[in-house]
Amino acid sequence: MTATIAIEPADQPEVASLLALSDQYMAGLYPPEGNFAVDLNALCRPDIALVVARLDGRAVGCGAVKMLDRDSAELKRIFVRDDARGHGLGRRILKALEEVATSRGIHSIYLETGPLNVEAVKLYQAQGYRQCGPFADYEENPYSLFMVKSARADTQLEIVP
Repeated sequence: MTATIAIEPADQPEVASLLALSDQYMAGLYPPEGNFAVDLNALCRPDIALVVARLDGRAVGCGAVKMLDRDSAELKRIFVRDDARGHGLGRRILKALEEVATSRGIHSIYLETGPLNVEAVKLYQAQGYRQCGPFADYEENPYSLFMVKSARADTQLEIVP
């Protein structure tokens, strides 16, 4: 299988399908007040870059990085379809988003996930993310786990076209 990860426009049917699957998954774990996902329209904003992971041309995963200010960004909507797991795509999406952030001069990369997303939490911890308090407009709540990683501008991460 050939895997690629690249920045793509958010407003395409394959991305909408991935977001719907992600929403379905999250709705099975958390009540509506515990879901903080941005919608497709928000992903089209100029302060957000979206990457799409493809296996043999088929969109199977995605993730976005949202610029918070000059020095910090937030990772959003990282998701890989169940039938595409086991290829390291989650890690590769995460690395691609980190490269986008560092190329824009970002020093701190934040994310919000839920404590029941055990696989995601393990991935983030393995990639150097550490628990922190709420950031941006978030407030402490039982459904959120806040994490941060210091981004180094000298780190070059590969994005496969």
